[in-house]
Amino acid sequence: MAQLTAGSKAPAFKLSGNDGHEYALADLRGRKVVLFFYPRDSTPGCTTEACDFRDNLARFAAAGATVLGVSKDSLASHDKFRDKYTLNFPLLSDPERAAHEAYGAWGEKVFYGKHIVGVIRSTFLIDEEGRVVRAWYGVKVKGHVDQVLAALSGGGA
Repeated sequence: MAQLTAGSKAPAFKLSGNDGHEYALADLRGRKVVLFFYPRDSTPGCTTEACDFRDNLARFAAAGATVLGVSKDSLASHDKFRDKYTLNFPLLSDPERAAHEAYGAWGEKVFYGKHIVGVIRSTFLIDEEGRVVRAWYGVKVKGHVDQVLAALSGGGA
């Protein structure tokens, strides 16, 4: 799948969340959505990223945005991750990688100098009409949440 760009229609998805709800992009119309794909629960980079979203959730809410994290991990794994780090937003399970592939968040990447196929850490800012405002691929965790917040408020980054 090619990477998504600003203005493209965000691919539909319907995934189970660790809060017992099903999440579909169509049901989130009228709200901005921050959808971030991460490789694995409770790993160092993923924990830092999730905790940064957690610590800034009020700022996202004030801007009218819903934050959703997505990985291939099971709902049980998500529950442990949420409980251990007091995560305050839904974690969605995509074990079949359908959403990962639709968003271009699965593919070849370089990991410690080796070419492998796996999760490409990616974030998407989606507007109220279901269009991609901004897509970040190959995300570097440090400072990323600030980039997303800047884009949400109409700034660059």
